[in-house]
Amino acid sequence: MDDRLERMRHSASHIMAEAVQCLFPEAKFGIGPTIANGFYYDFELPRPLTPEDLPVIENKMREIISQHVPFVSKEMSKDKARKLFAGQPYKLELIDEIADSNVTIYKQGSFTDLCRGPHVSSTGEVKAFKLTHLAGAYWRGDEKRPMLQRIYGVAFESQEELDHYLSLQAEAAKRDHRKLGKELDLFGTHEEIGPGLVCWHPKGALIRQIIEDFWRAEHIKRGYDIVYTPHIAKLDLWKTSGHWEFYRDYLFPPMEIEGQQYMLKPMNCLGHILIYKSQLRSYRNLPLRYAELGTVYRYERTGVLYGLARVRGFTQDDAHIFCRPDQVEEEVREVLKLAQFMMSSFGFSEYELLLSTRPEKYAGIVSMWEEATGTLKHVLEKLDLHYEVDPGEGVFYGPKIDIKLKDAVGHVWQGPTIQVDFNLPQRFDVCYIGEDGLEHNVVMIHRTVLGSMERFLGCLIEHYGGAFPVWLSPVQAMVIPIADRHVSYAHKIESEFKNEGIRAQVDDRSERMNLKIREAQLEKVPYMLVVGDKEMASSSVSLRLRSGENLGLESAVQVKSRIMAVIEAKS
Repeated sequence: MDDRLERMRHSASHIMAEAVQCLFPEAKFGIGPTIANGFYYDFELPRPLTPEDLPVIENKMREIISQHVPFVSKEMSKDKARKLFAGQPYKLELIDEIADSNVTIYKQGSFTDLCRGPHVSSTGEVKAFKLTHLAGAYWRGDEKRPMLQRIYGVAFESQEELDHYLSLQAEAAKRDHRKLGKELDLFGTHEEIGPGLVCWHPKGALIRQIIEDFWRAEHIKRGYDIVYTPHIAKLDLWKTSGHWEFYRDYLFPPMEIEGQQYMLKPMNCLGHILIYKSQLRSYRNLPLRYAELGTVYRYERTGVLYGLARVRGFTQDDAHIFCRPDQVEEEVREVLKLAQFMMSSFGFSEYELLLSTRPEKYAGIVSMWEEATGTLKHVLEKLDLHYEVDPGEGVFYGPKIDIKLKDAVGHVWQGPTIQVDFNLPQRFDVCYIGEDGLEHNVVMIHRTVLGSMERFLGCLIEHYGGAFPVWLSPVQAMVIPIADRHVSYAHKIESEFKNEGIRAQVDDRSERMNLKIREAQLEKVPYMLVVGDKEMASSSVSLRLRSGENLGLESAVQVKSRIMAVIEAKS
């Protein structure tokens, strides 16, 4: 982010805090950082805010901005700061955590904040902004601490940039997968089951099945073996792997069965390791590629759960490749090519690549990390792929390549990931017999080429606004009889289309034709085939598209061929 824009957004958060202080003098202040495209600030207030409060706060902010009040910084001792913020418990907590003996404060107008800065020189430098929405936020992200009220805002250098951003956000709101998932009856969550646990309704399940069938076929073509592993395993397995040590905060509590502790699996890799170890393997057998659409479970706090993007139970399009060290580079290269093929097959042409390096807490030895990181880097450069380094964001057992998908409105979604792992093969003694007759540790490549099915479906819904490509649409053609005397002909068309693999349905309700067409459009059905007397007489249909375009009379055979060609092309 541009440094000046960052400073302007940070300053806007302070101006918002001053405006809130003017309206609520008894306010208690949390923190107010910058975020992508804007800022937020957390408050403890005497009453809940409503959306109607935002324009009032905005107007007060504009008044402060128009006065061109300077931002003034000052350094002071922690003791003086404690006196200054005596009535602000959240600021006092932050002061106590600062290691230095002095702290920095910033003042503008009537508002003083504990802040390292930097800021713009005066309030007048804050340009186009808007407060967007309200949310609840636990102090320090801890549900045992007080719930504060968070106000979000965005800020840009010009009104034109702000308007463009707001237009994109309005479009994104229409495409929200949570909203469309309900409207199109694709999936749901139920309190009786629990938050973050998804039920797939028939249409959503059908889309998922189509994706999974395509995924399996492409993997089998490329020499992967499909496997299945249990949803639970003994806790000791996860202790050996290091997941219990490194991921404990994200694991569900163990359960006791017949005196043994078991745990819901957070990963599929250990089952694949045990399948590999069920036989003695030779260097001639490698690489072995095990693939599984495996459902895993991770404990996410209720406050961070979000539709299909952040859940507690999800299915990974997972695979693990067991190979010799001399095969790693080639295998990583082929995984990258497969990931690119899968993304393009589903209509994603824009994505970001990140090379995520060794985190602060890691397993294994540094030299192995460096070797693995170097291999990933070399493959990216050999394929001439642009990437950014994401320092410290690797998993505990190895570095990784993360691929972030960009949808039609510019939102970024976590997609494929490729991880090189020397660590788990050592922990579990995963070996092969080399040409020299001795045992050698394999190298494991952990990878997904879509991500989780839940998140990928959420991304697809938003990318297409629910209007899926024809090959993915749960209903590809809706046959709409004009009157009851046309119903029999409509079912004949439906049967002929179904015989060719086209997902066709008849809307034979006693409703007006225009209502049926309108509802089919709302359900994002790609083709509407209207049939009446004229169509029956000529073995034709009147063809309409979900875009509203009316293509007129065409023979049923022509329309069937047209739809089949589009499905075959996956266009």
